[in-house]
Amino acid sequence: MFSGHSLGFPVTLKRGPEPQLCLQDMHFGGVPVRLYLPRPRVPSAALRPAIIFFHGGGWIYCSIDSHDNICRYIARESGSVVVSVGYRLAPEHKYPAAYEDCLHATVHFMRNAEHYGVDSAQISVCGDSAGGNLAAAVSQTLAGRADLPRLRAQILIYPGLQAVDMDLPSYQQNRGVPLLLRERAAFFALLYLHGDASHKQDVLKGHHVSPEMRQKYKKWVSPNNIPERFKARGYNPQKTRDITAEIFKKFERISEPSLCPLLAEDAVIQQLPESFILTCEYDVLRDDGLLYKKRLEDNGVPVTWCHLEDGFHAIISFYDYGWLSFPSGKRGLDRVVQFIKGL
Repeated sequence: MFSGHSLGFPVTLKRGPEPQLCLQDMHFGGVPVRLYLPRPRVPSAALRPAIIFFHGGGWIYCSIDSHDNICRYIARESGSVVVSVGYRLAPEHKYPAAYEDCLHATVHFMRNAEHYGVDSAQISVCGDSAGGNLAAAVSQTLAGRADLPRLRAQILIYPGLQAVDMDLPSYQQNRGVPLLLRERAAFFALLYLHGDASHKQDVLKGHHVSPEMRQKYKKWVSPNNIPERFKARGYNPQKTRDITAEIFKKFERISEPSLCPLLAEDAVIQQLPESFILTCEYDVLRDDGLLYKKRLEDNGVPVTWCHLEDGFHAIISFYDYGWLSFPSGKRGLDRVVQFIKGL
């Protein structure tokens, strides 16, 4: 579902020392992480909040380094400790490897928060694109854990949250809009799930979902749940699909919430922490965010929503790339910081 260097994703820029931050590379249970620790202006014993960050890149691209500028900005501007997680990438490491790495790193940090000067009651998860998918999945997994502190919030930046329907209005309207084309969204999802994209056309045509599965999830994954104003740029309802039982079996795992968080049961959604969701108008994943916003609100979870009317997928990664910078990307990132500071 997601962005990467092959789509023009910003190249990694080598950055020098950060006067306001102390950066530390280490491993949490074998998972590489980078800590961004704000330097206090005056010595203080007060514990800080923390953000555990999962980078985007379609589960197959990008790294701690590619999102270094975003993590520095969040840590510096919010005064939070940021932990950026370098999870394993597909296709070499298929689902659920990335999810498991993010979960293990999060649990490790939560159990050792005070060692890093962090208040264990003020830890949030955050991610962009595929990282937003991973943040949502980790948040759901931890929602019912009695042996760990409750997450303070989840921050989902243009997340991809389902693979049941890639013909929602945003997929139709933005099918050819950079940086994430509709076909590339299916390609990335398949590499994460299967390690190859041989069934891309089946996914794009909706042949991969059985009638029973579609019926079960249509209450959550449906254009009827998307406000009409988001259909104004055009939407043609789906036609009857071909039925291919052999294909269904290959996609049974898309019902797992750790892969498609939008499909979690209400009993899980109700336990989720306060949430921030950022969507972009010119993004195939826009409607995933809108549908999850509705599910959270329907289940009583407070949601702060930021919609960038002139935004496109991965725009936040361009917030400080000189002539490639986009003001709305900076605006979106500042809304994330504002939300964090208000927790």
